[in-house]
Amino acid sequence: MKPVSSTPVSLAEIAAALGAELQGDGTLRIARAVHPAEAEGPEDLALAMEKGLAAGLAEGKAVAAVVAEGAEPPANLKGWIVVKRPRFAMAGLTTLFEKPVHAEPGVHPAAFVAPDAVLGEGVSVGAFAYVGPKAVLGDGVTVMPQATVGAEAVIGKDSLIHPGARIGERVVMGERCIIHPNAAVGNDGFSFVTPEPGSVESAKATGKVVGTNVLIHRVNSIGTVIMGDDVEVGANATIDRGTITATKIGSGTKIDNLVQIGHNVEIGTNCMLCGHVGIAGSTIIGDRVVLAGKVGVADHVKIGSDAVVAANSGVGTDIPPKAVYMGYPAVPRDRAFDQYKGLARLKRLFADVADLKNRVRALDASANVSADASAESTDDRT
Repeated sequence: MKPVSSTPVSLAEIAAALGAELQGDGTLRIARAVHPAEAEGPEDLALAMEKGLAAGLAEGKAVAAVVAEGAEPPANLKGWIVVKRPRFAMAGLTTLFEKPVHAEPGVHPAAFVAPDAVLGEGVSVGAFAYVGPKAVLGDGVTVMPQATVGAEAVIGKDSLIHPGARIGERVVMGERCIIHPNAAVGNDGFSFVTPEPGSVESAKATGKVVGTNVLIHRVNSIGTVIMGDDVEVGANATIDRGTITATKIGSGTKIDNLVQIGHNVEIGTNCMLCGHVGIAGSTIIGDRVVLAGKVGVADHVKIGSDAVVAANSGVGTDIPPKAVYMGYPAVPRDRAFDQYKGLARLKRLFADVADLKNRVRALDASANVSADASAESTDDRT
């Protein structure tokens, strides 16, 4: 779905682009999509897909709107579009009315492009951007100001590199990828080794710190990062290159701001990694996996396709496909709820235990008194 022209388009054209039902006057000309309260005239399309917003259309200035299936449009509307899934329709509408980033055609005089770099048709390279030796930019690629594309990197057509983003050497990106400001793709991995087994190795093996990290040697990352088509990387996210082979990101995967992906990680297609997710090295993640905010994943873990991990969870073991995990450490959702319920009951449990202790003490005291009395009675008879 491509953005509409900057000139007004008909309501019928918008409905057709969304694959949605049109009611009323389809010839209405629409220039922009707005919140119902911000509609100022007949060229504004009010996005009133939520119940509360639809109710306010009668008091606004909009004569055209988008409403959810089942809504009753007010009489003042001249035309409206009916959508079945509002959230999905919103994605289509924001695409139709998107305002692309401003990018001058060609190479800015203040940019540096290596003489042996290969630039496709319609490429834009902004001021103070850098394109390294033997880099390849496909047709329609936009490299915004102060972005960097390293030597021998390959950027697929129609990809967008926002200001300050860093694409490392030999990184391979598919088509229509978006790299947001200050993201870094193709950093060296966090790989180091000691001459003898160090503190971490001994702690993992025995639970005790035996070795010491006297010398720490770098393990160089001579692999790269390979990304599929339609991958999006958020601002300040980082993706490390592989040690020997490539770190891989599947097509359609969306990576939020401030996400860390370690070396040798493999992520499948159409995954969603939310803000502050951290994935340690050599982890394998299947297709369509969702990791909510602040999920941490240990190294060498496998997460099956279609799995969902709730926010703030710590994943230290493999997760099967289509599973829902949560907690720290992450466990199946039902088990996590049982644990939370158990924690909530601890106060009452402690009170019950204290009460039982008091009762036992009272019974013991009573038993001791009875025993003493019995003994005295025996003495008297004697």
